Amino acid sequence: MKKVIDLKIYNTLTRKVEEFIPHEEGVVRMYTCGPTVYNYAHIGNLRTYIFEDVLEKGLRYLGYDVRRVMNITDVGHMTSDSDTGDDKMLKSAEKEGKTVYEIAKFYTDAFFKDIEKLNIRKPDIVENASHHIDTYIKMISKMLEDGYAYQSHGNVYFDISKAKDYYQLSGKNPDDLMVGVRETVEEDSFKRNPADFGLWFTDSKFSNQDMKWDSPWGIGYPGWHIECSGISAKYLGEYLDIHCGAVDNIFPHHTNEIAQSEAYFGHKWCNYWVHGEFLNDKTGKMSKSKGEFLRLQLLEDKGYSPLSYRYLCLSSHYRKGLVFSYEALDQAETSYRKLKNRIKGLDRTPNLREGKIDYYKGQFKEAIENDLNTSSMLTLVYDVLKDNELTDFTKLYLIEDFDKVLSLDLTVDDETEIEDEQYILDKIEERKQAKSEHDFEKADAIRDELLNQGIRLIDTREGTTYEKI
Repeated sequence: MKKVIDLKIYNTLTRKVEEFIPHEEGVVRMYTCGPTVYNYAHIGNLRTYIFEDVLEKGLRYLGYDVRRVMNITDVGHMTSDSDTGDDKMLKSAEKEGKTVYEIAKFYTDAFFKDIEKLNIRKPDIVENASHHIDTYIKMISKMLEDGYAYQSHGNVYFDISKAKDYYQLSGKNPDDLMVGVRETVEEDSFKRNPADFGLWFTDSKFSNQDMKWDSPWGIGYPGWHIECSGISAKYLGEYLDIHCGAVDNIFPHHTNEIAQSEAYFGHKWCNYWVHGEFLNDKTGKMSKSKGEFLRLQLLEDKGYSPLSYRYLCLSSHYRKGLVFSYEALDQAETSYRKLKNRIKGLDRTPNLREGKIDYYKGQFKEAIENDLNTSSMLTLVYDVLKDNELTDFTKLYLIEDFDKVLSLDLTVDDETEIEDEQYILDKIEERKQAKSEHDFEKADAIRDELLNQGIRLIDTREGTTYEKI
């Protein structure tokens, strides 16, 4: 099969960087796991969506027709990956005194507000898991008929002993009884094998479940894993090119998707599995289960731009763990604002010189092709700015072109950016007053606030001046 361009991407399935060749020339069928909408997304979750966004936009930049689908998990995701405990949605609804439908709507809206602030493109098709029950029933019925699934105590399970190369994606082996990578495993006595996973649960096991539907196996609801296979099959067909997610989805979720999808279709389902590494804090991986977690809104409340966080993520490779700290975010915010100020100072008088445009575009494509090297993409922006052979207008043209993938609003005037000199002078006067009242904490806060916006205060004997950095 021909390809548009020589893209090379790391494939978790083969554990190597390899050439990307889609099933259909020039077309990429891409599926990305969406949020389980029982709580807000934390910034670690959002790092995954940023990398997936850059991958999608990078593919489009290279000339591919990308058809991307994402699910919204509003049913079926258990509090333990071993299919035990409550549905996460139900548990959240009980905690907040709302219905699961109210919980799903509220946190779905919150999620899309967050990704909009981060300039993440909404996938072409976004579907709630609860909207496709008939599809899951059809798939489960066929797996039962073909001997891949079985009924036990009113529930339907997938028999992993029937799956070919079940542990290939994760690199685990049959002796690995760690069913989930995030929660403690609790053995389900209804299963033939400890790692068998639920396809359908009935009210014989979860009688307090709000979302329930009739099925050939009783009133109940689908398991977490079947929803992604079902939604992908419905909208992208039986061959998938790229499936994305965070590394904690590799096992068991993506492993189980492969097993059930290939059992249903009867052939290899997805050729490329692309996973993003964790965002860690100083104590380890960020997780909602820790209690308090960092939300994008919290960063905004502290005065940071959401795009400064995107800049921070792009500064690191998607397959490299990134440790979050406010010091690192401060550096990213300062670098981002300085970059915006440099670009803002370019002369916009039309004067396009095409001499080196192809060269720089070629370099940018190579950065995409090289396993999505976002730090190299950012470096190219600085290289363009430093190139004295380019007119300012040509620099703007190239940066706007690169920003189709970076999505940092590099050439867009930021409404929150300080443009009014009088505002700066008022802040200087406010700081002077604070110092005269010995409120040095407030004075330092004003100085830091301006610094985060690209304004450095300079104290002299004659008074305080400023410079844009």
